[in-house]
Amino acid sequence: MSEKVQHTRTEKLLLEAARVFNSTMDYEELIQLVLRLVMKAVDAESALVYRFDPNRPGMNIRHMKSPEFTVSKAVREPGTGIVGWVAQHREPIIVADARNDPRIDKEFQEVVGTEFRTVISLPLVGKGHMIGVVEAINKADGEFTEEDLDILTGLNNQIAVAVDNAHLYRKVKREALQKNLLYETGKKLSGSLSLDEVLRTILDSLKQAVDYNLGAVFLVDDVSGDMRSIYTVGYDPSSNANLRVKFGQGIVSAVVTDGESIIVPDVEADERYFDNSTSTRSEIAVPIQVDDRVIGVINLESDQLDAYGDRDASLILAFASQAGISVERARLHENLLAARKLEEQLNVAREIQRSFLPDIDPDISGYEVTGRNISSGQVGGDYYDFIHIVEQHTGIAIADVSGKGIPAALIMASFRASLIAEIRNNYSIRTIGEKVNSLLKESVEPGNYVTGVYGVLDSKNHILTFSNFGHNPPILLREGSEVEYLREGGPVLGVTDGVAFEERALVINPGDVLVLYTDGVTEVFAEDGAEFGLSRLVDTIREHRLKPATAIADAIYTAVTEFAPKSYTFDDLTMVVVKRLQK
Repeated sequence: MSEKVQHTRTEKLLLEAARVFNSTMDYEELIQLVLRLVMKAVDAESALVYRFDPNRPGMNIRHMKSPEFTVSKAVREPGTGIVGWVAQHREPIIVADARNDPRIDKEFQEVVGTEFRTVISLPLVGKGHMIGVVEAINKADGEFTEEDLDILTGLNNQIAVAVDNAHLYRKVKREALQKNLLYETGKKLSGSLSLDEVLRTILDSLKQAVDYNLGAVFLVDDVSGDMRSIYTVGYDPSSNANLRVKFGQGIVSAVVTDGESIIVPDVEADERYFDNSTSTRSEIAVPIQVDDRVIGVINLESDQLDAYGDRDASLILAFASQAGISVERARLHENLLAARKLEEQLNVAREIQRSFLPDIDPDISGYEVTGRNISSGQVGGDYYDFIHIVEQHTGIAIADVSGKGIPAALIMASFRASLIAEIRNNYSIRTIGEKVNSLLKESVEPGNYVTGVYGVLDSKNHILTFSNFGHNPPILLREGSEVEYLREGGPVLGVTDGVAFEERALVINPGDVLVLYTDGVTEVFAEDGAEFGLSRLVDTIREHRLKPATAIADAIYTAVTEFAPKSYTFDDLTMVVVKRLQK
């Protein structure tokens, strides 16, 4: 072929490439166009595109073969053979005698159904990074030439750009779909208290984003520590009730023990795999956690080797985060429905409330911090907590749920789980309030609500940042005896959706005393009808402000109980006292 003829042909191919590559952003469709153009450009019998995936150990491969132009997919380990050499050196190569070249993988030829006689292999480089490798296989009328290499080299940049753009488009589109799917799943989960419905929603929604042949949600038995499948997809119906995993055995148990996701590219190479299906080739198991406690596992199995990667694990973990709150809420609901007698119900609710309260006061350098919850005997909705966020940053929460008994305990459980989940997402305090408010609005019955205060104490810089959600204003008694009331925030939670909250940051000086409390402290009445009220609470704090935080809390409790008559029926008395020590 003369130089002029080759130049003209190359120009035509470049124009055709520009036209066809701009005709679609669909990744699979574009790859087929690339393969067809490569085969046409150098009269090849087949072509391959290898794309490197930074999130997966293998290369994703698309192979096209004439005359049927069928497309096959495969996965191959990178770094070996001709492809490995081309990727490492970023240089094209012609292999004239592929049958006798030791770099040609015989087994891979069987996978794609093509015997390699002669090969052209070129690196795909886009924006300075390796995208993959493109290969033309077996010239129809002999061997590939330098002219063929020049033609493909001319097309190579357009191919690389097109493949990179299509992959980016697919990634952005997939992420948008996944975010929407997570949002829709979250809405469904927040409105359900049925455990079966919650788990079915999780697996059905996951199926739209992560392909699997077998799926199961295992929950941990708090008594035995064993795992039992509560909901499954794809298994033999007769075996569903028997899918149990003993503690310390299998992949699912390992996830519960370590609290980390496990990806198994080849189950035959992992002795922990339980042979639930003879067709399963790979598996992924992800923990369902609530407040750093593993309560279950989402387990998916595929008939394909190496079906799952880090991206899949991250997505499933996002579903698991939603599932944790909903599963806990649903399990609590089912437990409460099972209680028939009022006293039994109250006992369950008391345990729920007690389990959510801190066992010990936090140890914060430069501060004394203590909490009190004195139960009235009935089950209320009071709650306080200390949450370790990062070094020298401690979350302080206090809340009061409307109502009493089982309904209040359920709402408190939902509030606490939602609060902890949003704190772990590293949102700002006002955003935490907005998100918890939206979830409660969707999940609690009309007429129920939560008041509360949440703040973060930066003990290094001595700054408290807080938001008040329609709660009794915390009292900050300055070292000089002046008083500040912490009112900034917004309305109560769970009543009105779409509410914006504000937050405030203030400095805690040496000797300052901060008291957070519920209405059970101030709304106590004497025999003559007088209320203990805010002013008496401030006077009590001021009188005892030089004492340790625990003594201040004790003094408040004593003042309140002595103010009321002996026959008085108290509400829960809940408070948190924070005192900065003198230098």
